[in-house]
Amino acid sequence: MEASRNKSKLANKPWPTKRAMIQVYEKKLWGGNQTDFYSGVGSHHPQIITPYLQDLIAFLSAFEHPLTVCDLGCGDFNIGSKLVEYTQFYHAVDIVPELIKRNKEIFDLKNLEFHCLDIANDVLPAADCALLRQVLQHLSNKEILRIINKLSDFKYVIITEHVPAGEYEPNRDIISGQGIRLKKQSGVKVLSAPFNLKVTEEKLLSAIDLGEGKGVIETSLYQLW
Repeated sequence: MEASRNKSKLANKPWPTKRAMIQVYEKKLWGGNQTDFYSGVGSHHPQIITPYLQDLIAFLSAFEHPLTVCDLGCGDFNIGSKLVEYTQFYHAVDIVPELIKRNKEIFDLKNLEFHCLDIANDVLPAADCALLRQVLQHLSNKEILRIINKLSDFKYVIITEHVPAGEYEPNRDIISGQGIRLKKQSGVKVLSAPFNLKVTEEKLLSAIDLGEGKGVIETSLYQLW
């Protein structure tokens, strides 16, 4: 009986990454005011988000039949909210329950659905295109590998990562959480070991140099099949 109770407690205990991301928002580690969720400067600063939105809108608008999109790590939805109209259907996914609850209350569109999921461990919604915008950079290599193994379900994958300027050693491991590999003079490269994502085509959409040793935010489009 005691073992059963302990098992139940473990089943209800959040995964370490989930706890870390909940803490990021609760303690405002990415900034913002005390009354709302804020996904950081990378999701709000015009220098960063304007080129991204231009590239994504151009890509999504190029299809005669709009694509279905799965936004893996949608955050406060400041960016995704501006893309929904260019899609047939938009699945917005994040790991933080209260964030998803807040997003559902604010964004009510007929072709939009929010999901509270751990993208490394849960089954993902089906779609033509997956977006991973500054998400992998916060995860350990083990978790990234789990996600990489699911990406073959999508025809297109668009990945944005904050990486060092110039040459660097990719994919140095970290503990999942608030930080990224920049402090280790590293960044995520999904085509390199140990991830080795198999693609039929790769295209760099943008590279925003933040200057002053702050690194580069790169967005790449991959076609998988």
